[in-house]
Amino acid sequence: MSRVDDDNNIGIVGYLLFKKVMIDGANTISSPLTYGFPAITGFLGSFHAMSRKMADDESLSEVSLGGVLLACHDCQPQMYRPNSYNNYTFNQTRNPIKKDGKTASIIEEGKCRLVMSFVVEVLADTTLTTEQQASAIQNTKQWIQQQRMAGGSVRGLAIFEPVQFFDNSDISAVIPQLLPAFVLMDAQNEFAQIINDVQKDDPDATPLDALIEVCALHQIPETQKNGDTKWLTTSRKSGHGWLVPMPVGYQGISELYDSGVMQNVRNPEYPSQYVEAVYSLGKWVYPQRLNRIGGEHDIANAFWRYRYDADDSLYLVTQRQDF
Repeated sequence: MSRVDDDNNIGIVGYLLFKKVMIDGANTISSPLTYGFPAITGFLGSFHAMSRKMADDESLSEVSLGGVLLACHDCQPQMYRPNSYNNYTFNQTRNPIKKDGKTASIIEEGKCRLVMSFVVEVLADTTLTTEQQASAIQNTKQWIQQQRMAGGSVRGLAIFEPVQFFDNSDISAVIPQLLPAFVLMDAQNEFAQIINDVQKDDPDATPLDALIEVCALHQIPETQKNGDTKWLTTSRKSGHGWLVPMPVGYQGISELYDSGVMQNVRNPEYPSQYVEAVYSLGKWVYPQRLNRIGGEHDIANAFWRYRYDADDSLYLVTQRQDF
């Protein structure tokens, strides 16, 4: 959980734009059931690490990072199929070479190449000075190239003005900088509508059935006037835009154990819990649609943030501000 979220006295004083970040080897398997684009937590974790570096910097110790807007310019999963009737398989590698010169065993994984732009909320008590803005641009440009992002390595950024700072009141100026790309938005409203449509046909259907319906294509035969049969392809997500299933966090399925009790956890310094993935729908939206301030796709609602619900043991990433 971000240290930013634990302090309610600070607010958004500006935004940092990271333009056309090229990432190699990002993890394209986002959950046990979905692949194609990294999990949102892979990006939020990277900027959370950057926020912690700010705390150790003398000029930026009072500054931190909050929500993150994700804009994808290009995504190329590294996979292959011998012909159009086969299933895809991920390309695998056997590197690096071991100390004795022999090739390493294959560790099955899915990778992708990405070109992304990120807009990150800058949080502080007061407006940043000109010197602090310059320091934030210079340091974050260096840090983003030194750390992992969604499991991949940052290979470079845009040539001209790769990192920019925008005042809080100038957020609309960010939108042209995101073109051409698609911004990932939460599609819970569309998901709720699809669930209602599915349950009209089958009252016993569950939200999981609706999620599977979104991924399915139905071939419906239609008899033509001349007696021929024409097969029509239909989908539940038709008319709702570019919808994609994705994980939005984790649900605790055990009690919360004290730090050091669970073995083989990544960080034994914190309490740990067994969890399983929570799924929802996302929607890729063209940045120009975010111009409608106060509308359905207000850019202020395009930032993903951590949310923790202790009562229901939910660890979520969400764009809702009224959680």
